[in-house]
Parts: sequence; structure tokens; C-alpha cells
Amino acid sequence: MVGKVNACVIISGKGSNLKQIIISSREYNFPINIKLIISNNPMAQGLKLAKKYNIPFKFFSSYNYRIFERNCLLEIKKKKIKFICLAGFMKVLSENFLKTFKHKVINIHPSLLPKFKGLNTHKKVLDNKEKYSGCTVHFVTSSLDSGQIIMQKKIIVEKNETVFSLKKKVLRQEHKIYSKAIRKIFKTT
Repeated sequence: MVGKVNACVIISGKGSNLKQIIISSREYNFPINIKLIISNNPMAQGLKLAKKYNIPFKFFSSYNYRIFERNCLLEIKKKKIKFICLAGFMKVLSENFLKTFKHKVINIHPSLLPKFKGLNTHKKVLDNKEKYSGCTVHFVTSSLDSGQIIMQKKIIVEKNETVFSLKKKVLRQEHKIYSKAIRKIFKTT
């Protein structure tokens, strides 16, 4: 695809969704090209994926969050990034950061938003005896997991479900839905 949009993926951990986005981005007709991976965790497994796929990456400490965001923005501007995906990034971006990328930052969350925002979603789903769970790709706002929903995938919560088994089932769906949501945003097939 000619004219792919330069994208950055911001991570904190394992990077399993990152891997799926990288694989999709290598397809000819996928709308984004990952030009940068940023992590606030120097031990994030996702940084190994950056090395494996030869994608430039940066680590910035988020101890001082204002400095973290400033460093991210400087690097993002340097690489001419126009679109950002959060993949297991465990912080809330500030309004100041987001206004630079109005409707150009997306995230995936392991619940059917607006239910169960934040952490420990699978435990919350089981404690609440929900019949369904799933995942949501949404635009990012400065309010936790509150942006406009782009796409969701629903799964059945089995009677004998555990936090571990539910997490695994939802993650499989996350791997499918994130790239589909990116295509939907850019209206490609």
C-alpha cells in the first residue's frame, strides 16, 4: 500500500498485541507502518520484538510522568508519527499529550467497555458473575478507558472459568480485533 501512515506503539510489558500489529503492518494493504516502539519499562518483553523486527525503540522512565510524555512527543515528532497504538501500556496519557494527536491514539482493553475499566478486569468479570466478557478497541482520552469505542468482540464466560482461562480467551480475541480496528479506522480491507 502506498502512503502508509507512520505509527508508534507504546507498551509496558509482554507485547503480545504488539506482535500481532507488527505482523499485520507487514501486509501490503495494512494502513500503518510501525516506525517506533516506546516503553516505560526497560525490561518489557515487547522491546525484544522491536529488535527482532528491526523497529527503532526507546525506553523513557515514567517516574516523572511530565518528562516521560515530553520525551515521547519529541521522539514521535522526530519520526513523523501520525498515529499511536497503546498495547499493554499501563498509564493514562494526559490531555496535553492527547491534544497533539486528536483521535489518533487508540488502545485495547480486556473487557466490554464501559464495564470494568482499569486493572483486574477478569477478576471483576468473574466476581460479578457476568455471562459475557471480551475486549474493546477504543480511542484514548485522558479519562481511563472512556474514549469512543471503535470495535468490540464478545465471548461467553463459562461456568468453570478462572481468571487465567478467561484472560487467555480474551487475549486470543484481542490479537484478532486490534488489527481489524486499525483497518476500520483507515477504512481498508
